[in-house]
Amino acid sequence: ACGVLAQAIGAAARAVGGACGANPIPLVVPCQRVAGAGGSLGGFMGARNEGFELSIKRWLLAHEGARRG
Repeated sequence: ACGVLAQAIGAAARAVGGACGANPIPLVVPCQRVAGAGGSLGGFMGARNEGFELSIKRWLLAHEGARRG
């Protein structure tokens, strides 16, 4: 989750989320692996609402063999 990553690098969770949302090369820098608060899917490619971007995130995570929880 953003908060766990933020704590590990000494940053704020909001800053981590902002950096992931502004990532210009999401397939090279794998920000799809960063979950939202409470294990939610979170956002991807700057999108927070359900749509094309989050469907890409779901596909990438499934392709990588990610499991919830």
